Amino acid sequence: MFGSSSAIVNATLWLLIGFSVVTWTLIVMKVWLQWKLSRQNADFAKIFWQAQGLKEAEQAIPGLEGTLARLCRAGFAALRDMRKGEQNLQQSGDKQDILERSLRQQVQKEQQALENGQMVLASIGSTAPFVGLFGTVWGIMHALSDISKSGAAGLDVVAGPIGEALIATAIGIATAIPAVLAYNYGLRRMRLYVAELDDFATDFLHLAMKAGFKVE
Repeated sequence: MFGSSSAIVNATLWLLIGFSVVTWTLIVMKVWLQWKLSRQNADFAKIFWQAQGLKEAEQAIPGLEGTLARLCRAGFAALRDMRKGEQNLQQSGDKQDILERSLRQQVQKEQQALENGQMVLASIGSTAPFVGLFGTVWGIMHALSDISKSGAAGLDVVAGPIGEALIATAIGIATAIPAVLAYNYGLRRMRLYVAELDDFATDFLHLAMKAGFKVE
């Protein structure tokens, strides 16, 4: 692929290119997902808070999507189960504890979904430079071995193979930078979404308590 570089250096370069493809695929997917979630949550908040009561809000949200809409449906599902009066471990405790537990579980589910891909970005960002450095070191060793066998040590002979080997480090750094930036940005956005979910869960709990844990 790159002149006299060894097969291991070539494999390293292809691995880094694969890392880069995965990184940019995740970046595009996450940007699209965050844009979609922002619109969905804004639409939900507008409809929910314009409702005259919990019953009207429950009737208005079935067709809505997004993290807030799913959290709201989980809250209403818990309230409906309370009305049925079923006795099981999931429904043990007073009504406030049951509703809090249901909302907390849904928040955790949404957080886990938002975390998808974050570990991959973190892994690529932390390992890509070292993978590139490995390719460079191996390439330099390979180049020096070839130079020693040829018996020529001039700058024109040394510069080419070593320069090719250094490409691995450059690609490794170029792959790691967007992965780290995307990870940090995604982590910040995830925390904002989770904080938004926690705030809504608190508001929903207070509304349910005010209504006596009844939707009607």
